Formats: sequence, structure tokens, C-alpha cells
Amino acid sequence: MVGAPLFVISNPELVIAQCTSGIVGAFPALNARPVSQLDEWLHRITEELAAWDRMHPDQPAAPFAVNQIVHRTNGRLEQDLELCARWRVPVVITSLGAREDLNQAVHAWDGITLHDVINDRFAHKAIEKGADGLIAVAAGAGGHAGTISPFALVQEIRAWFDGPLALSGSIASGRSILSAIAMGADLAYIGSAFIATQEANAAEAYKQSIVDSAAADIVYTNLFTGVHGNYLNSSIIAAGLDPEQLPQSDPSKMDFGSGGSSASKVWRDIWGCGQGISAIHDVPSASALVARLKAEYHAAKADLDERYRT
Repeated sequence: MVGAPLFVISNPELVIAQCTSGIVGAFPALNARPVSQLDEWLHRITEELAAWDRMHPDQPAAPFAVNQIVHRTNGRLEQDLELCARWRVPVVITSLGAREDLNQAVHAWDGITLHDVINDRFAHKAIEKGADGLIAVAAGAGGHAGTISPFALVQEIRAWFDGPLALSGSIASGRSILSAIAMGADLAYIGSAFIATQEANAAEAYKQSIVDSAAADIVYTNLFTGVHGNYLNSSIIAAGLDPEQLPQSDPSKMDFGSGGSSASKVWRDIWGCGQGISAIHDVPSASALVARLKAEYHAAKADLDERYRT
């Protein structure tokens, strides 16, 4: 598993809890504001995971990842990359743009890069520019998401790429993780389920709305950022909008800036979420969620093996 980087929501507490539970924890660099806070976060995460490893040599922490928005409006990118280099971040997840020089910079400190893609064309471009692996963001994923079925997207990518592949889209149970692996992915990329955890920096109403909602409560629109994404209709209604009558945004005006107040307000008040949330029924700790998903995965695998035997 990889805990997907969640804008505004992912913080050191969540990342450390994920990594010490044995899965990759990730956060967007833009969550740390100002830039100096990113240095503090990377210091804390690095030191606490090292301390965990010293105390638990038989159960070392998983590596952590930092998500970089490679869009021209991200004026912080170069500064954030310098800090990632200073702390030798193990994994860098790139979004909204693939750059060869960025991949080379990460490789220079022995890090690896994973690039998220919504179709096969973007997947080819990412690998051509030196990304080590891919994150297939399929239909139903929370936040910015594609429209292609996970079956089709993984199938197309696996026809030519045998490197690391994570799958994102409606994965919120151990059975779904097993399905992702059976399709050909190496990793399940899970976001929405971790929003509804105790460590997540999300409003309690946000977490409860995830618990109370299902796939039919997810709205796909590009209104809020210029890029199509999935959001909880309860937050759209609370903002005074009609989820059934949302206008289209101009994609050319999308602006991710440097994670300033306007960008934060969108994600604070309009709640991104994926279609897999009907599997979420409570707000556990991150470690309890990982343990549950692991148990569900093994139970699903045992059930599948039993079916084949009979």
C-alpha cells in the first residue's frame, strides 16, 4: 500500500503513522507552509522513522514520499526540491507535469520518482522522461482523477511497462487491494480511507461525511481547480452550490500556485473523495486502518484460494 498524498490533510503525524505501520506514507510539499516548515517536517519525519527503526529492527518503517506539483504555477517547486535533496527523500511523487531534469535530480540523491497518470499517453511520456514508476489514477479516485476503468488502464500500461505500478481509484478494502494486485498493479494507492483517520488534518465533519456517504454521493467536476476531480456532494451543497447544476471551469486558468490561501480554501471547504467510501464505517487510527486492510487482504486471498480448491 501507499497512502496517497492528500492536499491540506496529510501531515507528519499521518505519514509517520503510515510508515511505522508498514506502508508508504506521503504528503504534498505544498502542505507545509511556509517553505521553512517543509524543512521542519522532513527533519521530524526522517528522525522519527530512524528512531522507530532503531527500536524495532525486526519491523522497520516503510519509506516516505513527498508529492511535488510540477505545474508552471507552482513557484515553490525548485525550493522544495532543494529541501528534498537535503533530506534525501526516498520517493518523490510528481503530478501535473513530467520533467526529465526533475527525475535526474531525484536520482542524484538515490531517490526514486513515481508519476501519476490518467491515461496511457501520459504514462509513456512520464517513462520517456525518466520516471521510475507510475501511479495509474483510474475512474473513481478521490480528488483529481481520470475516467478510464482501472481494468483498461492497467491493461494498457502493462502491455509495455513492467516497472513499479500503483493503482488508484476506489480502493478502500483489503479485497480491493487484492483485486488491484490481480489486475497487474504492484501497489494499491489509497487516499480517501486515510482522510477518515484520527491523525488526518481534516475537519471532523469531513471525516463523518465520508463515513456517512457512498459512491452515489461523489460528484465529478472541474469547477474548483480547472482539473476534473471527485468531491463529496455534501460539501458542495454546504458551499451554496447545486451539485446537479455545476458550471464548467476554464482549464487554461487552473492555478495551483504555491499552496496559498485560495488553493487551501478550495480543498478545505470542498471535500475531495473517491467512490470507494462505502467500505468506510468509522474513524480509526491510521495503524488500525492498515491492520484492518491487511487482515481483509489475507482473508480475501484465503477465500479466493478456497474457491479454487472447491
